[in-house]
Amino acid sequence: MKHIAITGGIGSGKSFVCQLLKKRGIRVYDCDEAAKRLMRSSESLKSALRQLVGKKVYTADGRLQKRVLAAFLLTSEANKQAVNNIVHPAVAQDFLSSGWSWLESAILFDSGFDSRLKFDHVVCVTAPLELRVNRVMQRDGITREKALEWIHCQMPQEEVLRRSNFEIINDGTADLETQIDAILEAIES
Repeated sequence: MKHIAITGGIGSGKSFVCQLLKKRGIRVYDCDEAAKRLMRSSESLKSALRQLVGKKVYTADGRLQKRVLAAFLLTSEANKQAVNNIVHPAVAQDFLSSGWSWLESAILFDSGFDSRLKFDHVVCVTAPLELRVNRVMQRDGITREKALEWIHCQMPQEEVLRRSNFEIINDGTADLETQIDAILEAIES
């Protein structure tokens, strides 16, 4: 079975491309949703996070305290890596046991997730900076400055594209279906 990753920066339109794939019968594993689900449901993950972050990261009835986790993550790069080293292996194992071929991860390369799993192909969804900024502002109801801050926290789009095998240009004018057809044909050959 081939493993294919879809990546791209915030506001590039990865989720929309994944919806188009879903309409074609292709299921795409969402790393963000999986991480949230596993942090809520996996007892071993909860235990490891409690040991790392402290007991306050979960309430007495087991609910994740996002503010506590976020404060810990933002304290240092080492803290961020320590959390990633707990969460990412669990997500990788969950993906492998899912039986799905396609995976969506905004931070595939930033997080080193690409080194945890072997992907046969990586598809990068790109969009012009201004369009990405506007999408993020509209979606999240934030200022231009905040949208730019989030964009600049991620690996530059050019570097993500350089590390990928395929590009889907999601600029609002390029035909996404034609691009998807070409990529699927290339992957299957």
